[in-house]
Amino acid sequence: MPSPRDHLKMNMSAGVASVTVALILVALKLWAYLQTQSLSVASSLTDSGLDFIVSLGAVGMMIYAARPPDEDHRFGHSSAEDLTALAQAFVILCAAFFIITAAIIRLTKPQIVTVTAEMNGIWAMAVSILLTGSLIFWQSLVTRKTGSRVVAADRLHYLGDFLPNLGAILSLWLAKDFNLPQIDSIVAIGAAGVLIYGAGRIGTGAWDALMDRRADPAIVDGIAAIAGTWPGIMGFHDLKTRTAGSRVFVHIHIELEGSQTLREAHNIGASLRRAILEAYPQADVIVHKDVASSTQPTLP
Repeated sequence: MPSPRDHLKMNMSAGVASVTVALILVALKLWAYLQTQSLSVASSLTDSGLDFIVSLGAVGMMIYAARPPDEDHRFGHSSAEDLTALAQAFVILCAAFFIITAAIIRLTKPQIVTVTAEMNGIWAMAVSILLTGSLIFWQSLVTRKTGSRVVAADRLHYLGDFLPNLGAILSLWLAKDFNLPQIDSIVAIGAAGVLIYGAGRIGTGAWDALMDRRADPAIVDGIAAIAGTWPGIMGFHDLKTRTAGSRVFVHIHIELEGSQTLREAHNIGASLRRAILEAYPQADVIVHKDVASSTQPTLP
């Protein structure tokens, strides 16, 4: 099972890859815009510039969130991930509404735009799609393994780039052969809708974590299953969880035979904690030991 340190390395690799790809895309799309003077390319260039700024901030926040606990933050700094994800969701929403507004204006008040060197722009946007797709593939793997909301939010930026990039290619092609630039605005509105939906999911998850919502029910049920069948444990109660960034904080009271030695009780609690950490490496587990009572319920 990957350790929290392994998760940090994977998250950082996704962050560095995101910043690098964003910088390449900004340079590539700036060249394409200067070649074509296409507004659709200019819109995609603006989006990539925003991606670069947000990705750079996300890397900095991941570094901060990985700092060990100190006197002022005894549970660590992982909530910084949720603050960053919430800010990213807000930025994504603003960008989406800006795209929708600009698209509607262009549909209702069409302007004649002289587009040149369309093939240069098409090739540049095609390369952008390949780079973006490779980055999204890696970010998806990292998100599944680490559960990082920062990487998930960053992935959403680039996922939302696909439609604008395809729209830019389609717009350049239609402008070149059919003089139909309106399709660009329609595609942009669709892409903005995808961004709004994704930002809502990311923002809701970050908000729930900041408000100490319990962990995913599947994780809670998994921990309960481990504790319920662990040797030496006669029952358990007060299983409480909360999330902060990609971390899951777990408190559980286990009921033990009162006649056993302190060392024996400690060994049972420590072995249970190791089992939970093996199943959920992102967890931070505290096990409380209580004397079992024949009249006390054993359900969580």
